[in-house]
Amino acid sequence: MSPTPTWAAPTAEPDEVHGTVAIPGSKSLTNRALVLAALAQRPTVIRGALMARDTRLMIAGLQSMGVGVTIDEATVTVLPQALTGDVHVDCGLAGTVMRFLPPVAALASGEVTFDGDPRARQRPLRPLLAALHQLGVQVVGHELPVVIGGRGAVTGRAATIDASASSQFVSGLLLAGARFAHGLDLRHRGGPLPSLPHVRMTTDLLADQGVQVTADTEDPTDCRWQVEPGPIAGGDLTIEPDLSNAGPFLAAAMVTGGRVSIPHWPADTTQAGDELRTIFGAMGGSAELTADGLTLQGPDSIRALTADLCAVGELLPTVAAVAAFADGPSHLTGLAHVRGHETDRLRALATELGRLGATVTELPDGLVITPGPMVGTVVECYDDHRMATFAAIIGLRIPGVSLSDVGTTTKTMPDFPGLWTSLVRPGAGVGT
Repeated sequence: MSPTPTWAAPTAEPDEVHGTVAIPGSKSLTNRALVLAALAQRPTVIRGALMARDTRLMIAGLQSMGVGVTIDEATVTVLPQALTGDVHVDCGLAGTVMRFLPPVAALASGEVTFDGDPRARQRPLRPLLAALHQLGVQVVGHELPVVIGGRGAVTGRAATIDASASSQFVSGLLLAGARFAHGLDLRHRGGPLPSLPHVRMTTDLLADQGVQVTADTEDPTDCRWQVEPGPIAGGDLTIEPDLSNAGPFLAAAMVTGGRVSIPHWPADTTQAGDELRTIFGAMGGSAELTADGLTLQGPDSIRALTADLCAVGELLPTVAAVAAFADGPSHLTGLAHVRGHETDRLRALATELGRLGATVTELPDGLVITPGPMVGTVVECYDDHRMATFAAIIGLRIPGVSLSDVGTTTKTMPDFPGLWTSLVRPGAGVGT
């Protein structure tokens, strides 16, 4: 097989980037909605759904267990059916698939085998499987590949886990908890729970679907959720734009002093990407939210940032790219859990920023990024969509930056190269 060709990141011409970018639906919301729809008491129509690798893997996994799914562009109709086993689920590199579907598989009749890409076998999964074992589910394996022995029902109610490596362990159990015979009483005890907005996203969706759920997350090292058994309503759901995927486009305004608008930015949301308004505001940007969406004006000079990003770790690559052009060192902490993302993002960012010319100190839970003169090079993407978009942001200011594998962006954004090029160089074709 021939190697993947590199993709030349376009440099901003002229110096400022101006434009409006329509962002596809949220991956996090789409995959949560798909799981709830599969477990609902009636059909569900999901409008504005993201159609990308992660969501297609989720759909395929549900279909393999007998769920009926039809797709018409960005509208997905889900017909819940009795869940069946004796099937294989490909998780790819999707954390939501490998962590949301095992609790669903526990409700199937028969064994369900999960596996994925080579890197997926290195991503944390053990705490989720331990929780399922506490709930009486038959589990073979500790990381991918793993087999869930579905018996058509889950009787256990109480489980305690350490979810400090990924909040997806919590969300996966909560999404299925209403279908357990006695509901779910879930406790997290351990290091600080990361990405708490994603857990709130899950509990909000459950509540919207008529599920009784209570949460106590005041102490991030000792949290508790209780999900009462009962039906999941189903019906119509509308997916917001993916605000984390909007991040690189807002970053384009930040690093060029330009102005970028994202239509349909929600006024009230649980998405972690909404925190970019605050983060980029602290770095000198000016964000205006109206009924039409969000517009960000980039600054003349980017201010260095000191921030604990534990709750919004997925934003790190985007923030790190902007910090590479700041007026001083940025200290980004609370990020030990991102070592278990698509790649070890702390190590990957430290490596690639260092190769580009910045000075980076890698901490156990973060990075200190000191800007310096940078030069163009081929940036390794590590099969990680956010490392690819990180490199594209750097390329706006540094000529000669290429991405080792821009195709990895299809994980959550099907046409990133086209959207990026049309923003940076309106009217230009997509370069390779």
